[in-house]
Amino acid sequence: MPVADLVAAARAGDRRATARLITAVENGTADAPEIARLVKGGDATIVGVTGSPGVGKSTLVSALIAAWREAGLRVGVLAVDPSSPFSGGAILGDRVRMADHALDPGVYIRSIATRGHLGGLAATTGAAVRLLEGIGFDVVIVETVGVGQAEVEIASLADTTLLLLAPGMGDGIQAVKAGVVEIADVYVVNKADRPGADGTVRDLRALMSLVRREPGEWRQPICSTVASEAKGIDDLVAAITKHRDWLAGGDHLAVHRRRRAAAEIRARVDAELRRRYTVSEALAEQVANGETDVASAARRVLGDTT
Repeated sequence: MPVADLVAAARAGDRRATARLITAVENGTADAPEIARLVKGGDATIVGVTGSPGVGKSTLVSALIAAWREAGLRVGVLAVDPSSPFSGGAILGDRVRMADHALDPGVYIRSIATRGHLGGLAATTGAAVRLLEGIGFDVVIVETVGVGQAEVEIASLADTTLLLLAPGMGDGIQAVKAGVVEIADVYVVNKADRPGADGTVRDLRALMSLVRREPGEWRQPICSTVASEAKGIDDLVAAITKHRDWLAGGDHLAVHRRRRAAAEIRARVDAELRRRYTVSEALAEQVANGETDVASAARRVLGDTT
């Protein structure tokens, strides 16, 4: 099927066409530049969902999908799953918790393997977000791997980043550490019906009291949810909308989109470097045996002998 026909079918809600377009973009096929040209534009709200494994990210995403679908919005979800460093495969299991929306024509859910890319996302996630936005989705949710405090790449991609915490998982202490907490636009204390939830909220408020903000600067709200029962989801959706309005009220959204484009370019460059340059076993053995140092070996891989 011609690319233009695929794009038209995807805009009309054809999931198979959408899947084929994303696959082409992910694999960098010859059709990828034309696809990018045909789907440019769109004004979707891009929401990033991050947090440690076990805090309920996928369950929360499912609840958010239900809320936005009730409002008549078309929702796309990109769930990033880690690739095995041994087999290169990925379980792609996040869709299991979103099975309730599997037959909804207004929802598209796609699992994406990281393929060795660090930072909680895949190198092609930005392109997939841009595609879903361009074919008419109103909201695009990106659920990250959940690798912990180093998972900050989502902030450069999403308009609004949700950081999920849960009581009883050590997150109260983690909240006072630098790292992923600093990139959140909205804090979400999920599983708020469990003991210790109030303490987690207090820890977050204590953290926020230490941060000085200029007048007009965004102040991150703290939302308590029980995603499995859809409790607190309306308040969370309202907080996301409020942040989007704040972004649109000044030049914040335009600045953020420029940073997002720069981050996409860097991710592609990184992926291309990984593809072009490989480390031989012989060179690794030389470093391991002390025959050469890491910096010199890296220069040899890059072809720089100076």
